[in-house]
Amino acid sequence: MEVTNKYVTLKTHVEGAPKESDFELKTSLLALSLNPGSGEMIMKNLYVSIDPYQLNRMKRYCSSQRTGYSGLTAYAGFFEICKPKRGKKVLVSAASGSVGNLVGQYKLGFDEAFNYREETNLNSTLKRYFPDGIDIYFDNVGGEMQEAAVANMNTFGRVAVCGVISEYIDSEKKAAPDVLDVIYKRMKIQGFLAGDQVGLFQDFVSTTSNHPHSGELCPLEDISDGLDSIPFAFTGLFWGDNIGKKIVKIAKE
Repeated sequence: MEVTNKYVTLKTHVEGAPKESDFELKTSLLALSLNPGSGEMIMKNLYVSIDPYQLNRMKRYCSSQRTGYSGLTAYAGFFEICKPKRGKKVLVSAASGSVGNLVGQYKLGFDEAFNYREETNLNSTLKRYFPDGIDIYFDNVGGEMQEAAVANMNTFGRVAVCGVISEYIDSEKKAAPDVLDVIYKRMKIQGFLAGDQVGLFQDFVSTTSNHPHSGELCPLEDISDGLDSIPFAFTGLFWGDNIGKKIVKIAKE
């Protein structure tokens, strides 16, 4: 059987911030066939996941990396690395994203929220929201937010570095926290990958698998419709256009 297959491809390697014009929708003929008794099957893809890390695969080089599920990433980063205790002040950046929103829900909700694009001085903003300082920072963006967070951390503060989305689109924009702050405040800053935390997977599943059904956790999904919406959906990730996990529905059931 021969079917018409639509797919999205890159016109060129992406440099800097991705643009919709970097992508192209193409069509080709695809032959589908199965040999009797082969034990194989043909699957129909209904949804695709849209994630910031995919940008690294679109550049002229591909950095070494392993990726994990949003839920395990949030769970392991928050409970294993941040090790929260009652009464501690927690900051989560990119809290509307697929990982950040789950960290907040594991923390039993957000007390305050702000749009970084509406703030002219992040250092002053964090002082306003955290007058007594920050104890735990779950970092998804790097850059200026990381610098401001470290400047406002309390002694023995902990930082879990999950991602640096602000640097994915600007190779010249590097996070540069004040190292003297890190030393004098005896902070712990640790980067991590979900793949490093596979030992927590069973605990993660047993602890959280019923949360969506009980209402303790509300999965946030930002769904676009149609294969041709992928370029818009992907580029929007880097400007904070999504609320929750970005998904594109590419076919009907």
